[in-house]
Amino acid sequence: MDYGQQDALDLHIALSRASQWVGAHTDRDIRQYGLTRTEFGVLELLYHKGPQPIQQIGGKVLMSSGNITYVVDKLEQKGLACRKASTEDRRLTYAEITEKGSRFIEEVFPKHAEVIARATAGLTDEEKRVASALLKKLGKYAQEGFK
Repeated sequence: MDYGQQDALDLHIALSRASQWVGAHTDRDIRQYGLTRTEFGVLELLYHKGPQPIQQIGGKVLMSSGNITYVVDKLEQKGLACRKASTEDRRLTYAEITEKGSRFIEEVFPKHAEVIARATAGLTDEEKRVASALLKKLGKYAQEGFK
């Protein structure tokens, strides 16, 4: 194995482990509110971006679209989101955050952001910016090469 392959393997392992452990912090925080990571992600998307076509939510929260209908069902059952039929296109159904969902995100999101800040405090702010830029570059390259 050449050095380039070893470097790629080392990077892959480091990325996976970092993601696993930062994710463990965020998942533990989200679970205390009775939500899954996907439910929280959808709710946060609806809060910050407004109503979204259900068919397009999966790509925006990095989850499979087949699971999104189930997730929206769960959020509806909890009174945090609702469905609205599109007035322009009868084939489209939008997910929309409810008033209860908005109050929930307004209360919980600042605490959740602090959990993420603590979990990533092993890097300086400048290191976080550099790592973020490099990981975006890597992700775009990997995405393009997947097509």
